[in-house]
Amino acid sequence: MLERYFVRPCTVDRIRASWLGPAIEQYVTWLGERGSAARNLGHRVPILTQFGTFASAGGATRYEDLPLHVEAFVDAWITRTDHRRAPGPPRPRLTREIRGPIEQMLRLVVPGFVGHTRRRGPREPFADRVPGFFAYLRDERGLRDETLAHYGHHLRPFDGYLRDLGIIELGALSPVVVSGFITDRSGHLQRTGVRDRCGVLRVFLRYLHRQGVLARDLSKTVDAPPAYRLATIPRSITWDEVRQLLETVDRRTVVGRRDYAMLLLLVTYGLRAREVAALTVDDVDWRHDRLRVPERKAGHSTAYPLSPLVGQAILEYLKAGRPTTSARQVFFRTVAPFEPITHSAVSCRAAHYLRQARIVVPRPGSHTLRHTCVQRLVDAGWPLKPIGDYVGHRSPSSTEIYSKVAVEALRDVARGEKEEII
Repeated sequence: MLERYFVRPCTVDRIRASWLGPAIEQYVTWLGERGSAARNLGHRVPILTQFGTFASAGGATRYEDLPLHVEAFVDAWITRTDHRRAPGPPRPRLTREIRGPIEQMLRLVVPGFVGHTRRRGPREPFADRVPGFFAYLRDERGLRDETLAHYGHHLRPFDGYLRDLGIIELGALSPVVVSGFITDRSGHLQRTGVRDRCGVLRVFLRYLHRQGVLARDLSKTVDAPPAYRLATIPRSITWDEVRQLLETVDRRTVVGRRDYAMLLLLVTYGLRAREVAALTVDDVDWRHDRLRVPERKAGHSTAYPLSPLVGQAILEYLKAGRPTTSARQVFFRTVAPFEPITHSAVSCRAAHYLRQARIVVPRPGSHTLRHTCVQRLVDAGWPLKPIGDYVGHRSPSSTEIYSKVAVEALRDVARGEKEEII
């Protein structure tokens, strides 16, 4: 495997001559199986060989001795004058760049080694004290996995808040504690976010009372702030700005071909980021020029005529961009490991191009293009019911907000004479 990435035989011989040679070769094979680029190995392998020399000078004779020398090596590396790019303390990113490949290799060759890993909260908070809550949401209430993740998103801060206060037993909860959490840990949320958090807390507290954990039902003490329907306007952009956005995409690159196809799907069909990420090659019917979007948020599927522009963009990516894989998803990461792209990444790429095109919009992301699609249909005179069906709205009330904004008509009013308006 070393010969695949290093052309010079002397380089391969030097790596294998190191006492860490077998471990480094195992690590290179592991990276190669995951599609890592040659430039990444060219950066990581020299660090590993120098780490082997450093650890050996420090008395390491076995792989099991290596973890004791990692921090000392990282400190010695980043304090070298030729690696200090600017005065001041070493950059955290540089520390991660040095420590990362070493710890990745040690996880392969040292049993039980963990090292520095990204701290993640429990997938199901309160699972140790209320183990049946998420099962109740899943089995009795029939909530989808995405909704369960929403519950976890709001309950993890609540769990951390209680631990900070030293409250372990949930029977000690009180209205003061619950309201203190909402006040202290919800300042970064919008009004609708606070409302959602209060709704999650009410369901959780009601379940605790049902299970006998709480003597009284505290859910009635949680008051959410009012969030009025139709109080805001959709964050759409004009069609000229859409063209400006698409022109910023460099379609000569793999990333550009992938992102261009995703942006077209978002703005042409008003798809959600989750629906773009879940799209498979089986959903594109080339024979009949149809695009199928299964398992939408409303619980149904939709079939669209495949736009020639969208079809060509997808085809260009499939031919020159999508990695060779047995997975059926259309869109993948462009760096190793080559896994299907996530819905968060789809939204982040949309936000990236909106900023790159200098298009100012509140909360830029994939939903900006979804709103743009719907707004264009409204401006074209489509009735709300067909629009809701087109973009997969569950209820007509979800489409009503677009009826309050007639963008082109308002522009005409703004350009006209006041007397003519009257």
